[in-house]
Amino acid sequence: MAKEQPMTADEQQEWIRQQYQIATKYLAEQGHVTDSVVAEESRYVIPFMSMWKLKALNGSYFWVICGDLPSDHNIIDIAKNAREAVRHFSMKWQLQAENLLQSEDKTQEAFAQLLIQKANNLYDLAQEDRFWDIAL
Repeated sequence: MAKEQPMTADEQQEWIRQQYQIATKYLAEQGHVTDSVVAEESRYVIPFMSMWKLKALNGSYFWVICGDLPSDHNIIDIAKNAREAVRHFSMKWQLQAENLLQSEDKTQEAFAQLLIQKANNLYDLAQEDRFWDIAL
């Protein structure tokens, strides 16, 4: 098995650009067209996760998460910073997964397991000071 090469700086910038496009498209699909990004409060852990603080045309702000995990969003009030937003999505996904597992719809079990895995990864990420002490 070949060892994966680290991303170059150009590849990292391209990954960030793609994640921004994914986040803004996702938010638009939820009915909120993006006006701008608050870049200094957004965070990236390449190639796993990007957390965007986005402003919609109507003046509302949202946290939008995407990357190697499900895209999701919430109003800005759920967290004062990106690290708290990561914790929020971790808890939210754990609850969603539990609800899916409790339901009688067994077709959702694989998605519930994915949510649990990604929620655990997010929780671990939120606990790591090294990702939050510097701007990523």
